[in-house]
Amino acid sequence: MKNLIRLLLGIPLLLVPAPGRSQGLVNALQTDFSTRSSVALDWRLVRGLHLEAAYELRTEHVLSKIDRHQFSLGLQYKFNGWLKGGLSYTFFDRYGTKAGWEPRHRLGASLTLGYLLGDWRLSLRETLQFTHKTGDLNLYQEPRNALALKSRFKIQYKGLATVEPYALFELKATLNDPTCKATWNSAAAAYTDYSFTGYNDSYLSRYRGGLGIEWKLSPGHTLNFYGLFDYYYEKAIDTNRAGTELKNLTYNQMFNTTLGVGYIFSF
Repeated sequence: MKNLIRLLLGIPLLLVPAPGRSQGLVNALQTDFSTRSSVALDWRLVRGLHLEAAYELRTEHVLSKIDRHQFSLGLQYKFNGWLKGGLSYTFFDRYGTKAGWEPRHRLGASLTLGYLLGDWRLSLRETLQFTHKTGDLNLYQEPRNALALKSRFKIQYKGLATVEPYALFELKATLNDPTCKATWNSAAAAYTDYSFTGYNDSYLSRYRGGLGIEWKLSPGHTLNFYGLFDYYYEKAIDTNRAGTELKNLTYNQMFNTTLGVGYIFSF
């Protein structure tokens, strides 16, 4: 168990980007406020094995725009008192700024280590995500199939009768962003000698903190109220469709505050 814990704790550190970038500009920090609302079912098939289904609606741009509709289906299996594994499929329809609605398919695989320390439950979850993007994409700007790794630490207090407050911290690593070579020509204010070099850029693209409370209305009904505080650092490549010209290379920063509420029915 100790070796597994060391492995899971070490994975995010391997993906910390080196200080600075040889190419591109970092844009000024932007801010936003968003919401999430969801309803979920948790069906205990047999001891230790649960089937989960959920629908979620997200808004952004200070409640002025629907970000996505999302439906997910998953299996969770508890191997023992400290280890749990899961597989999931998610379909979401995301509204992009240029292409309108963009249906996407996501597969996830997770391992969660949990430990009960008195009335406190500590957990570390590692989730590997594979997202297939549909539609007409510029593949020099983004991959058709995106890989990401999320590492979440959560602490939850279980000493009260009906409510369980919690806090979490999560890192998200992008694993296969496009890479390229180019030379910045200051006289022409443009990139020259551009060439696409593959999908091999890995870096931490989101830092998340969260606070919440689970309120057990009855044995089968739970409400979850939470707030998320996200810092995004994401690469944006702008090329022509032929992949022969690099127009722009930037790193976008955003701080997003999210308020969410979810209902879970367990049986």
